[in-house]
Amino acid sequence: MPVAIITGASKGLGRAFAEALAARGWDLVLEARDAGVLQGTATALEAYGARVTALPGDVTDAGHRAALVAGARLLGGVDLLVSNASALGAEPLVRLAELPLEGLRRALEVNVVAALGLVREALPSLRAAPAGAVLTVSSDAAAEAYETWGGYGASKAALDQLAAVLGAEEPGLRVWAVDPGDMATDLYAAAVPDDDDPRPDPVSVVPALLRLLDERPASGRYGAPALLEER
Repeated sequence: MPVAIITGASKGLGRAFAEALAARGWDLVLEARDAGVLQGTATALEAYGARVTALPGDVTDAGHRAALVAGARLLGGVDLLVSNASALGAEPLVRLAELPLEGLRRALEVNVVAALGLVREALPSLRAAPAGAVLTVSSDAAAEAYETWGGYGASKAALDQLAAVLGAEEPGLRVWAVDPGDMATDLYAAAVPDDDDPRPDPVSVVPALLRLLDERPASGRYGAPALLEER
């Protein structure tokens, strides 16, 4: 069966996508910082018959990234790498004049440096896969200037550029950066705790991600709303 590594997989979009893959017969290596919540997710997804390896840790740790790829190899390889784990840089978000530089460094380490580190660790397996793919979760804050979203948006813009260059350098792979659009997630709640407006469940974004896997369009940046509208 195909094997996916998904970071930030215990809740939100990561869990929703993992569940969809498990229902399709994928085996999974799931990563998140909260060991208890992650194990609960893994146990739930095993009900689909999937083999699920849950490895809690911090994606900025090189040893943890190596363990994720090693776990996938034990399941058969790496067919799909999903970089979904994210850090905001400040909770709640603040204007750039108030953004702690250590917070910006954390956002860059989690959202950019760790994502590249995991790709590098997994590249030999991805290249050997019949249809290797990398999916990075972006944001509209990577392309639009929203007040207080500067640090997070800058990190996602950098991730988009890494994905674009990786797609050019690895023509045998598919490398997709996906802007999922608005979602009701813990990350958004931490970013803007005073915003009570209703937002879509992350489950609603999953069909857009599955479409990428099914149709394998060219490497590039995609918006989930557009992928859903075109179906």
